Amino acid sequence: MADTPAAHLPPYARIKRHVVARIESGQWSVTSKVPSENQLAAEFGVSRMTARRALLELMQEGWLVRSQGLGTFVADRKPVLSMLEVRNIAEEIASRGHLYAAKVMRMEAVAATEAVAMYLGIPAGAKAFHSIVVHIDNGVPVQMEDRYVSPAAAPAYLAQDFTRETPNAYLTRVAPIESVEHVVEAVLPTSQVARWLQITAPEACLQINRRTWSRGHVASYARLVHPGSRYRLGGYVSLARGAHSRGHRT
Repeated sequence: MADTPAAHLPPYARIKRHVVARIESGQWSVTSKVPSENQLAAEFGVSRMTARRALLELMQEGWLVRSQGLGTFVADRKPVLSMLEVRNIAEEIASRGHLYAAKVMRMEAVAATEAVAMYLGIPAGAKAFHSIVVHIDNGVPVQMEDRYVSPAAAPAYLAQDFTRETPNAYLTRVAPIESVEHVVEAVLPTSQVARWLQITAPEACLQINRRTWSRGHVASYARLVHPGSRYRLGGYVSLARGAHSRGHRT
């Protein structure tokens, strides 16, 4: 949680909070070089691998950028949506030391349209669960999640309080992900989505269409819409051969 005392956080998370606090306070400005893995490991009394995990996650989240042979620097950033894994947005926001909140706009059982039926792999007209949740970072809406769920995968879905636990976190518990499909596109928000996301001027949004499979069947189809000015897409992969490794960032 965003308000978890630092002493109760795992070591890598304490390092992340330390780095983010210095960036947000202005002590470390854009392009400033940050301490190395070895320096952070010594300062926090942890292993180099623990310090490396903290820096890699901060790169994935858009706080830092690594230049091969030069070091790691503060990025001119927007938070990064990782395309390498399905992450809980509440945890992403908390990892930056920010306060997460959510507003539930819809929770309902619906008859699946032909499109929804195609995505979920169920007959048209069959029952599907539908939720719309707006995720909020420090009071600013950053994601509109429009999700359809197969009742077979999560029979108690509509009984959940998604202001306390995200749909992602709940589904991960009851319908563990076996595989995932992402389709990314730029869209203009509808007037309703713009109001939910507090977009007051014309702005392109990033939309991720995501399907997840569990136990051999489609569990969920979600449309995730993010204001383009607040997020970007990216990832970081470390490829190691022998004693050498190289990072690639997109």
